[in-house]
Amino acid sequence: MLIRLVVVVVLVLLLWLGTRRMKIIPTRAQVVVEFILGFVRNNIVVETLGEKDGKRFMSILMTIFFVTLGMNLTGVIPGLQIAGTSVIGLPLLMAVVAYVLFIYAGMRKYSWRFFKNALILPGVPKALTPFLALLEFLSTFILRPITLTLRLLMNMVAGHMLLLLCFSATEFFFFTVLANQGNPLGFLGIGTFAFGIAFTVLELFVAALQAYVITILAAIYIQMALADEH
Repeated sequence: MLIRLVVVVVLVLLLWLGTRRMKIIPTRAQVVVEFILGFVRNNIVVETLGEKDGKRFMSILMTIFFVTLGMNLTGVIPGLQIAGTSVIGLPLLMAVVAYVLFIYAGMRKYSWRFFKNALILPGVPKALTPFLALLEFLSTFILRPITLTLRLLMNMVAGHMLLLLCFSATEFFFFTVLANQGNPLGFLGIGTFAFGIAFTVLELFVAALQAYVITILAAIYIQMALADEH
C-alpha cells in the first residue's frame, strides 16, 4: 500500500510539473510529456473510440494507463522491487472500472436495450438463442472482468517471481557457496545475475505492454458497448 501511495504522489507531481508551463516551443521535458500523452490519446483512445467518444472517456483511460504503468514499474526499482499491481486488489479495481465504463457507455446510449444488444445475436435461429445468450452473458459480463484482472495480475506476479529467483540464487552462489564455502560452483552466480539483468529488461517491456493492453481493452469494451451491433 505504501508503494501504491508513493506511485500516485509521484505521478501527480510529474504530470503537474510536466504540464503546468507548456510552451509553443517545447522544452525537452515537455517533448517527453507530449509524446507519452499523445501516444495514449492518439494510438489508444482516439483510434479506438474516435474523436467524439474518445474525448468523453479520455481522462479515465489516461488514468488507467498511467496508474498501471507506474505501479508496474515499481517491480524493478531497487528498494521497492514489487509491482503495485502484483497483488490482486489493484488489478481487480482496474477491471471493475473498465467493466463499469463498459456498462455505463452502453446504458447511456441504448438504455436497457443495451443488454438485449449484448446478449442476443442477430440472425441466430430462435432455438439457439437462449443457449447463445447464456454464453454471451458469461463471456461478456462474468469472464471479461475476471480475465482482465488475471491477465495483469499474473504477468506482474510471474515477473516478480523470476527476478526474485534469479537474484536470490545470485546471492546464494556468491555469498554462501563461493565466499563462505570456497566452492567454485559459486561462480554460477554470474549466470544467474546475467539472467536477472535480462529479466529486468524484459520486465520493463512487460510493464509498459500491460499498461497498454489493459487501457486498449477498456477502450475496446467501451467501443463495443457503443456499437450498433455486438
